[in-house]
Amino acid sequence: MTTTLKIVLMVMCFLTCYYTLHKIRKAQMQIEDSIFWILFSISLVLVSIFPNIAYFTSELLGIGSPVNFVFLIMIFILLFKLFSMSIKMSQLEYKIRNLVQQIAIKNYESEKNEKNKK
Repeated sequence: MTTTLKIVLMVMCFLTCYYTLHKIRKAQMQIEDSIFWILFSISLVLVSIFPNIAYFTSELLGIGSPVNFVFLIMIFILLFKLFSMSIKMSQLEYKIRNLVQQIAIKNYESEKNEKNKK
């Protein structure tokens, strides 16, 4: 792993942590969601500080270059996060649809009751 890549990884990780903490302070991000990004950044900092982890694992898995291993792991982790967020969004859409239907039924019933009273 080149020194330039190590520096870029560390800078981007610190920027990600800073941005995440900034969003938490402004109440624009939940702490549960921010934990993922902070742990993700810390793991990248560890790989950049201790590149032997990437060398050993890339050799073990038969990946040609440690840099490719780091990018591959980043892609897999982000794809997993995207998948879990898609599931969460689908669940929220289902809940919203149910709430809208319940509100529509209550509005219909209240309008029907008002017409019956007249």
